[in-house]
Amino acid sequence: RWLRAFFSSSDISAKVRLCPIGQNRTLKQSITNVTVAVVMAQILDGKQLASRIREKIKTRVAALPSQPGLAVLLVGDDPASHLYVSLKKQACEEAGIFFELNLCPSDTPEQDLIKNIEALNARGDINGILVQLPLPGQNADRVIAAIDPLKDVDGFHPENLQRLRHGEPCIASAVALGVMKLIDEAKARGSACIVSSPLFAAPLVLLLKERGVQTTVVQAEVANLADRTREADILIVAEGIPGLIRGDMVKPGATVIDVGTTRTDEGLKGDVDFDSVEPLAGAITPVPGGVGPMTVAMLLVNILKAFDLQSR
Repeated sequence: RWLRAFFSSSDISAKVRLCPIGQNRTLKQSITNVTVAVVMAQILDGKQLASRIREKIKTRVAALPSQPGLAVLLVGDDPASHLYVSLKKQACEEAGIFFELNLCPSDTPEQDLIKNIEALNARGDINGILVQLPLPGQNADRVIAAIDPLKDVDGFHPENLQRLRHGEPCIASAVALGVMKLIDEAKARGSACIVSSPLFAAPLVLLLKERGVQTTVVQAEVANLADRTREADILIVAEGIPGLIRGDMVKPGATVIDVGTTRTDEGLKGDVDFDSVEPLAGAITPVPGGVGPMTVAMLLVNILKAFDLQSR
């Protein structure tokens, strides 16, 4: 609005330079004796970054003495879960990683899922085990706890979180690792705020702490949410509430990582209102094309790490 006011003034001599879309873009206006500079956000292209990582994984897999393997347990018929699993299958096949799908009816007893996992734990050709979440009714914590921590390529096993907390070799959350790669890409510094459940935030808090980043964790229902998010140099949002974060809730120049993905009538929507936040942010991830592709890429990294840990 203030730019529109400037441009409509009678004493303006404006010079505008536009840079190509996809790069940092600087708009300069010479207004009498005043120069105004507006820096648009760096768009963090997760697809492009993930593509580079996946090419490296493919090269590493080709040099291994045997083929790594991933087994996925998919329970029920949720369309989104089936889509996500198909993307993981495609990524594994492109990288040369063996992929096995264990499809179970939605009413499969929890104990049967655990027995399936125990059988996969004992197999030497399976280096990674992943339970696609959410489960339709079974207790996810108990099911995931049955996975051998060395094969927990999603990084959700409590033992892996404990090892991460103590700085020991472990497999960290693929989502958290993807977020960290995007933060590195933005060269972001300063304090962080994570808007999510404590469970989701836990590995991110530990990984950020390793970088010397002080982190605050809040949930969407907190009364002073906007006050908390406006303080953050790095804002990470994962609540599954489309448009939760608006432009007036973001610190100018902040790096904004949108983990939320919700399917709506208008397509996939993130937790961040991109149109109002992008002009203020220093860097921002799009939805889709931001965290999602990076999560799949870091899953492949975790499968190779699991392979390495099991070979020692």
